[in-house]
Amino acid sequence: MECIGKGKAKTRFEFGVKVSVATTNATAPGGQFVLGMQSLPGNPYDGHTLAGQITQVERITGTAIDRAYVDRGYRGHDADRTRVFISRQKRGITPTIRRELRRRAAIEPVIGHMKTDGHLGRNFLRGVVGDAINAILAGVGHNLRLLRRWLLALLCALLARLTAAANSPSSGPGAHQIA
Repeated sequence: MECIGKGKAKTRFEFGVKVSVATTNATAPGGQFVLGMQSLPGNPYDGHTLAGQITQVERITGTAIDRAYVDRGYRGHDADRTRVFISRQKRGITPTIRRELRRRAAIEPVIGHMKTDGHLGRNFLRGVVGDAINAILAGVGHNLRLLRRWLLALLCALLARLTAAANSPSSGPGAHQIA
């Protein structure tokens, strides 16, 4: 556990380990999937962790990252500057990038859900390896909760179609079909 100086008026310090989360930027009907997750022991500067996170996501997904949208803590980052866009950036912004940059704030609820529902807020595993395992399991758990919700909706839709077909008057036991 490390002391992380936040510099905010309400919470000046936090104790724990930094975690880097990468999600999709597209609006998804079920929620945003977590693409990459890693713990960052030693309280590194946010900008020095960006290249490693992009590399992890590209390795896991097998596709290159076109654009990365980050908050202002990533100024002075170590990644390719042509594809990283920082919030409130003015130069080199097209209307599409401006619209997608506004979606960057959608990751905050994902992190909040992982802290409360996925037990990312409290780690019971010991050491640096335990921190890494806890972060990865929180990301996997978030994705599984999204999949479970989608499968439940699919099951309800299938059951509704089956009961509608069973209750239709043309499919009763005395129904005759005329050809």
